[in-house]
Amino acid sequence: MSSPTTPRRGRPPQTEKQADQVRARIVLATAEVFAEQGSRGLNVARIIEKAGLARPTFYRYFANATEPLHAVLRISNEDLVGGIRAALDKTEQPVELGINLIEAYLHWAGGHGPMLAPLFAELHDPGSPVSAYREEAIADIRILVRAKICDLGRPAPRDLDLDTALQICEFVVYRISAAAPHGEPDTDTIDAARLTMVRGVLAMLGIREDIEYALEIPGLFDADDH
Repeated sequence: MSSPTTPRRGRPPQTEKQADQVRARIVLATAEVFAEQGSRGLNVARIIEKAGLARPTFYRYFANATEPLHAVLRISNEDLVGGIRAALDKTEQPVELGINLIEAYLHWAGGHGPMLAPLFAELHDPGSPVSAYREEAIADIRILVRAKICDLGRPAPRDLDLDTALQICEFVVYRISAAAPHGEPDTDTIDAARLTMVRGVLAMLGIREDIEYALEIPGLFDADDH
């Protein structure tokens, strides 16, 4: 009679679902450390402490602290560009384009909370991976907005005008988020920011006909609005 097989030691093999859950846990912890420390304060020790995982577990999925940060930034870009694509798909009128674009930016920002501060702080830092991802997102958004404007029968905007409109959206979103506790502005602040963004985008991408149309929108250009 053959002797019974000796059980193998060690942890049981992970299922694909379990592996995805651990990977997501690491990415979420990376986002939290990034929100607190920025990319320059990101390291494996801080990530595994935040995630409550052992170091070998981390290295089973990522080679270094930068790799999960790339995942965080890729998700952020996909959320922004995807949101803008969906907003433009339902746009049927030039003034709506600006309004829907702004709503997409506000919706995107609302999902980031305290991560917005380091995200915006590193947008133009060539030493940060944030900068490259930002340029990639802006390039995709330019294509989407320019194509939609042409679809609406308008000439393509000048590069400077389009970039300025996008910068207005970015700046206002950052300004109201940075001044808010935990990066979450209240409703009144968001409403005021929305008006500021609409005015700026109209000035950059609109024509006289759009301004005249916008003048009929209640609250947008009221004389007593400050």
